[in-house]
Amino acid sequence: MKVILIKDVKGSGKKGDVLNVADGYARNYLIGKGFAVEATQKNLNDLQGKKSSEQHKIDVEIADNKAVVEKIKDKEVLIKAKAGQGGKLFGAVTASAVSDELKKQYGVDIDKKKISLASEIKAYGDFSAAVKLSHGIGCDIKIKVVEE
Repeated sequence: MKVILIKDVKGSGKKGDVLNVADGYARNYLIGKGFAVEATQKNLNDLQGKKSSEQHKIDVEIADNKAVVEKIKDKEVLIKAKAGQGGKLFGAVTASAVSDELKKQYGVDIDKKKISLASEIKAYGDFSAAVKLSHGIGCDIKIKVVEE
């Protein structure tokens, strides 16, 4: 009997797989426990629609990420900070601050978790950071910390 898995089943397959299994195993275990549905033409068409929808979402996300990278690629983010004597900052410039400045200066909303600073920024000067978006898309940005 052909079935479509609707949940991952250890030893059988992953969600969305179409399997040819014994009738008893299909009826009593997979379908009975809600792990699968029978592979009718309607169910196969639904599965194909879901797969194409997921692929479309991934394609749109990749296009959005590439557009974001093009906006900020090789750009410099200017951050103003206060410091004490000797040019040592009060606190540090964090990924959150870089994210906020990217939004203000370039209109790009990037989660702070996707910004990786090379080292802690605790002084004035020029620094770099890596922006790593999903699907392996990313770029490097320059950070310039100046006196407020």
